[in-house]
Parts: sequence; C-alpha cells; structure tokens
Amino acid sequence: MQLLRKLAFPFSLLYGLVVYIRNRCYDKGWFSSQAFDTPVLCVGNLSVGGTGKTPMIEWLVRQLSDSSKIAVLSRGYRRKTNGFRLVNLDDSAIDTGDEPLQIARKFPEITVAVDANRVRGIVQLEKEIIPQLILLDDGFQHRKVTPQYSILLTTYGKLYANDWYLPTGNLRDNKKEASRADVIVVTKCPPDLEDAEKSLIIAQLKPRRGQMVLFSCLRYNPILYGVDQQMALSELSSKPFTLVTGIADPRPLLDYLRELTEDFDHLAFPDHHNFTKEEIAKLNTCDLVVTTEKDYVRLKGNVGNMYYLDVAHQFLGSDDSRLLGSLRNL
Repeated sequence: MQLLRKLAFPFSLLYGLVVYIRNRCYDKGWFSSQAFDTPVLCVGNLSVGGTGKTPMIEWLVRQLSDSSKIAVLSRGYRRKTNGFRLVNLDDSAIDTGDEPLQIARKFPEITVAVDANRVRGIVQLEKEIIPQLILLDDGFQHRKVTPQYSILLTTYGKLYANDWYLPTGNLRDNKKEASRADVIVVTKCPPDLEDAEKSLIIAQLKPRRGQMVLFSCLRYNPILYGVDQQMALSELSSKPFTLVTGIADPRPLLDYLRELTEDFDHLAFPDHHNFTKEEIAKLNTCDLVVTTEKDYVRLKGNVGNMYYLDVAHQFLGSDDSRLLGSLRNL
C-alpha cells in the first residue's frame, strides 16, 4: 500500500493544484460563498477521516444545547437517500448515514439533518426548524458556506503539518487553509501530554497570530452498552471477545483495550462499512462482540450479544474553558 501511494505522487501534485486553484477562486470572490442569519459553527479537518469530528460535535451539543436551540447538519456519508432529510430515531443508517443517526439517538432533544448540499440544508433548517445555532459537521471544505466560527481538528501523531496530498498522503486540502479556522484542536493526545511537547506541536502547526491551539484526548466510558443491558468494561479482562471496527483509525481503541487484556480478536473493516449478510452471520457465531458506537448503529438488531464502547472528547487542562469562552459571542 505504501509503495502504491508513493507511485501515485504525480496524481497528488495534480490534486494539490486543483485544491489550490479552487481555494483561490473562493478567496478572490470568483466563487460565491453564502453567510446566514443563523450562526453556523463548522467542525472539520484537512485530512481524510479519523480526527474525531463526531465526538467533537457531541461535546459541543452537550455544552451548548442548554442555552441554544441546536441543529446538526451532516452530509450523511454513504446513505442511500438523496437531498435534504431530517433524521428520525427509527431511521436506519442506510437512510441517514451512521454518524448522524448516532447523534440523533444520543441527543433526541436536538434536530439532526443530512444534505450533501450544505447551503440547501441550512436554508431548509432555517425554514422548518428555526434553530439558534447550526453545527456543520465535516464542513471545512464546503466553502459555499461562510461559517461564523470554525474548529479545525488534527490528530496527535498525524498532524496535517506533516502530511501530503491524496493519494500519496491523507490531505484533502491545502495546509495553509488552516488559517481560516478560529481554533485548532489537536485530538487523541496522551492524557498526560506535557507543556514542552505542546509547544513543539504548536511550532509545527504554525498558527496565525491570535489563533488558539487546544489539546484533547479520548475518554472511554467504563460501561459497555447493549440493547437492553450493560456490562462493566473491567469484565472484559476475564472474557474473551471479538472487537469489530469499521472506523478510520482504530489504533487508539486497540491500545486502550490492550491495557486491559490481550485476549480478543480484532475484525477490522473500512470506515462506514456496510456489513454484508455473510459478515453478520459470522459475527453471530462469536460469543461476545464489542464494537464502536458508530458500528453499533449499523449492526443493532442484527448481531446478538453485542456491546458498544462509548467515547468522548476530553480537553486537557483548562482548554475547554478557553474554547467555551471564545464561543460566547455566537
């Protein structure tokens, strides 16, 4: 795979040129970008997958939903439906995409919608829901929308500053576009990350003057959740199980579980994988299945004796207060 990526270097140069020209067209006003009366808070990244956008959206919902009527707008990646759609709790992941359905079921008090056309999606939300704040999931590259505030995510150990364009690397946008963000959050950090290393990371990212760089880690819930029962995570130390992941970067989860036990098999699938009947049949032969919440949304009702491990963002130090302070004017 690495050899193929290196051989694809000429294509990455062409991709980078197209991205650069597109961004300059927006910067010069040759391509139009629309602002809205409703504040739009964009969460995105410069790389493909695995930076923790959904946990960040969920963190923002927890922090802001008490003071604002919130709507979340997502593309609804790999759904089989088209156009604008409000997510209902009894929808399937095929109808809406797995992550929007996960958010809707976890926060039934808010509105979640999907539309690949983000401008149309925001217009429909303003018409049908009249939210006070729209969280735009994975919208940093969708420059037809001008957000009031942007949060750019990058992963510890896989910083966009050290990456290259697709398909040789994982970048889907120019590194310099990071300057459009109001804040950069380095996700999936070690919980005990020291100040000296934070300074080194900030030096690599080269934020513009006044741009905040914050740090967060993943916090795993000590409780596993099933359809109608729960299990303490600590019980896995004495129970062999099969871990099923269809996410972009399962390594943090693998590292976390291996601190608890080595007695498990790992079945890895591509991000947003739609499981086949044969794969589901194989999972039903396992004594115990542990999976991510996103995969659980796709597998629920088809696999027995299955639990998911909930994960959330946790900011390091006082970075949560710094972010919330900067959001007060939205």
